[in-house]
Amino acid sequence: MSDRKFAVTSRLEIAYGEWNPAGARTAVLLHGWPDSPACWNAIAPVLADGGYRVLTPALRGFGPTRFRDAETPRSGQLSALGRDLLEFIDVLGLENPVLVGHDWGARAAANACGLRKGVASHLVMLSVGYGTNDPLQPISLQQARNYWYHWYMTTSRGERVVRGERNAFARQMWDTWSPAGWYSDETFDEAAKAFESEDWADIVLHSYRHRWGFAEGDPAYANDEARLHPAPRLAVPTLTLHGTADTCNHPDSSKGRESFFQGRYERHLLEGVGHFPQREAPALVSEEILRFCQTR
Repeated sequence: MSDRKFAVTSRLEIAYGEWNPAGARTAVLLHGWPDSPACWNAIAPVLADGGYRVLTPALRGFGPTRFRDAETPRSGQLSALGRDLLEFIDVLGLENPVLVGHDWGARAAANACGLRKGVASHLVMLSVGYGTNDPLQPISLQQARNYWYHWYMTTSRGERVVRGERNAFARQMWDTWSPAGWYSDETFDEAAKAFESEDWADIVLHSYRHRWGFAEGDPAYANDEARLHPAPRLAVPTLTLHGTADTCNHPDSSKGRESFFQGRYERHLLEGVGHFPQREAPALVSEEILRFCQTR
């Protein structure tokens, strides 16, 4: 990997890592919550060996990405993540990259595709079903139980924990979303460096409050919000990978989404894998990405 670089957009200085700068094709890998670009450390070299230029940006609120202006609202709304990605693509002059996202990153990548037709050659979503951003969406009682942390963060108690005990809170998710024993202390500590950003708590709290209608959005994204609700049908070839042992987003939450896609669409379940497939089963995930993206 090359030294960390920054892409300067209208609102952010987006930090990113890069593998194989001379690659013939480009893949942008977007991490989720609570994680960091380090989640791709086992996958990026494989894609680079497969001929890709690989870019791993840190999302807004996650260090070392930073806001350019102290007055910019610290919005974590999902449309903003999609717009950030489009600006990242434009600033770097990327043409039809493969977009691979996990969790928040999957929503960012899908929203970017919804906002700009033809922006990507392929979309790969890990652990998230498309069309699940609507606060009025039907969810099972099991999924409501899984989402306890969403609503906990709408309370003053939850806010105090996010601000004052962020690593313990994040680690609770790592410990309960996947089968036990899948990570080391060193792995978590590396990811947690991204949570040290002064904007992390504000972005996280706003993101979960906004997506359920408990916080107003940044007016700058009002048009994008309107275009993304209801979720637009996507023409980009899309692959969804979901672990059968995911106890954050139940695998059924990504089932039956075919009607949202106009073209090629595949969904594969990863047996025994939890919420972090890029970390838990990197060889399998890399293989699936390379296979799917060989053809349109």
